[in-house]
Amino acid sequence: MPPNDYYAVLGVSRDASPDEIKKAYRRLARELHPDVNKDPGAEDRFKEVSAAYDVLSDPEKRRMHDLGGDPFASGGGMPGGFAGFGGLGDIFDAFLGGGTSRGPRPRTRPGADALIRMDLEMVEAAFGTTRDITVETALVCHTCQGAGTASGTHPATCGTCHGRGEVSHVSRSFLGQVMTARACPECQGTGTVIPHPCPECAGDGRVRARRTLSVKIPPGVEHGMRIRLAGEGEVGPGGGPPGDLYVEVNELPHAVLQRDGDDLHCTVTLPMTAAALGTTVKVPALDGEEELDVRPGTQSGQVIELRARGVPHLRGVGRGDLLVHVVVATPTKLDEKQEEMLRELAKLRGEETPPGQFAPGQQGIFSRIRDAWGR
Repeated sequence: MPPNDYYAVLGVSRDASPDEIKKAYRRLARELHPDVNKDPGAEDRFKEVSAAYDVLSDPEKRRMHDLGGDPFASGGGMPGGFAGFGGLGDIFDAFLGGGTSRGPRPRTRPGADALIRMDLEMVEAAFGTTRDITVETALVCHTCQGAGTASGTHPATCGTCHGRGEVSHVSRSFLGQVMTARACPECQGTGTVIPHPCPECAGDGRVRARRTLSVKIPPGVEHGMRIRLAGEGEVGPGGGPPGDLYVEVNELPHAVLQRDGDDLHCTVTLPMTAAALGTTVKVPALDGEEELDVRPGTQSGQVIELRARGVPHLRGVGRGDLLVHVVVATPTKLDEKQEEMLRELAKLRGEETPPGQFAPGQQGIFSRIRDAWGR
């Protein structure tokens, strides 16, 4: 195994996600830290794993490593005529007195945001609700209170960078001899090391744990919206301040109603006679059933609006509307008496059509079509 094959050091593939890299590092760190593993060479292996994680968790260092370089090697990482440079910043440093120390970075850093999805019924999304959710995030280690050190011990000054958090490299390039600074591989740029890591968190200052939170869903939310819970996300390395937790709404389909913003839609099928004579029917709504007044002569495809029976507006007062789409059903089976009565009605309305003849008004249409085709 090449000494700078950091993927192999952590036992992950080259296309591993940041999450997979982090999990692999934590697993190995707990196996190899000196308070747990007394085997010879475990401490060196622990340092090797830490260096690998420092490279693969940093996008710029990982890119450099993927291109065949080693960010910790003397002379820099990028192969070719620009050896010794990690980017334009190093070239500018070379002209402007590169190598100036930027100082150690803090061991305590802010945490990341977290995301969880919540299924809601349409009624819950419309009128709001309060739900308890269980989340698994990084919390401050209760054993070391975020310090990362075993009980009775403290961080020590890094012997490699002597507390500066950086190490300098001298390389030759087309500009001549150039000095560049890199984060110290021993302390990952913090200037201190933890000789005796906390056995609970392996020096990270945080552990993963499940907890229950109460989430208040405001009225009017819809599918895809996110609710922010400040400070309920991942605790940062070294017990740093937590990020935020976002709850994403997944609105489940309703059995009858369809939602379009704050408006609701449903379909009602009416018998032909009810549509002709008019009637009153009950339709489903979020608040329960609503009475719908169907006027005589209502046509199939007509939309009847029930004002303010939709979803409450998320920001503001009032509600959307409930739009009822009417479908008039034509009877498909008639007994003799029903057929006789319908024929009598058609005769009274002048709509009866003898077999083999055109219905009233259709003869003229056919004649115009025939003339247009020259027949």
